[in-house]
Amino acid sequence: MGRRKGGIGIALITGVVLVGASACGGGGSTKASGDDGKSSGKPGASASPSPTKPAGPPMLLDSITPQAGTTVGVAMPISVVFTNPVAAKARATVEKHMKVSASQPVAGAWHWFGDRRADWRPKTFWPSGTKVKIDADMKGVSNGDGRYGTHDYTHTFTIGDDVRADVSVTGHTMKVTRNGSVVRTLSINAGSAQFPTWDGTMAVIDKEEKVHMTSCSVGISCQKGSPNYYDLTLPWDIHLTQSGTYVHYSTGDPNPGSGSARGSHGCVHLSMSDAKWFYGQVKQGDPVTVTGSPRGKAPADNGYADFNLGWDQWLAGSGSGEGSTATL
Repeated sequence: MGRRKGGIGIALITGVVLVGASACGGGGSTKASGDDGKSSGKPGASASPSPTKPAGPPMLLDSITPQAGTTVGVAMPISVVFTNPVAAKARATVEKHMKVSASQPVAGAWHWFGDRRADWRPKTFWPSGTKVKIDADMKGVSNGDGRYGTHDYTHTFTIGDDVRADVSVTGHTMKVTRNGSVVRTLSINAGSAQFPTWDGTMAVIDKEEKVHMTSCSVGISCQKGSPNYYDLTLPWDIHLTQSGTYVHYSTGDPNPGSGSARGSHGCVHLSMSDAKWFYGQVKQGDPVTVTGSPRGKAPADNGYADFNLGWDQWLAGSGSGEGSTATL
């Protein structure tokens, strides 16, 4: 299923928005952007004695995810989106001014997706119960292209219970665990051979009780009467990728499992009762891991699929390399 809509409402002050297709499709942009939380203050003085004031227009942060004060899952990265490009030569310095602190030491690193989005993730999943803080001290910091930061930004959030969902495409099951114990194993159907589901680990972007989904919005079909055309509003929707992957209930596949084996357009289908139950279990940042699909892993910046990159791959996109959190 698919639609066009901003992905999450979590901004610098209120939320970041992942813009793109939002359900059961392979199309759509995989880059994050935001249009909330624009800074409105005037440029401040630089901490550096020369120049005494930043020369040039300001460098601002468009958004920081997760939202301050929230409780998120163990796979949730810190994602910072800049309003303007940050040059490669400036990224190590910018990273060093975005300090991550935690209530227990965690190894991690920044990684750049293009020139405007930088994510910090731990080497492995966050320990449940960890308190986390990001201090982005951007005053006087250059983006390497004539812009200088004018603001400081701070977000504090908490890592909640370790809730995970492991989807077996070939087994038609989804095993849900909480803090290491199996809670339930649900029957599912995943994508068809024509429209396979993304493999890999995807952190939940958000969830909505109802989502309007159309095949046209994800480039599947805009022709009414086509076998793959749909225009539906469906319930209990867990958003996994910016390009349009959801875990949800579908009226076209009401009793999923190995007995029906009806393929979706890329989403993971649950029965109505299971979809409602799962909706009540998960939160932003909980990892949903799909195995057995021929499509391959979702790109790491297609939503928050950061853990689809191996650690060496992650560090290859970092300006300052691996480090440990400061003490919170």
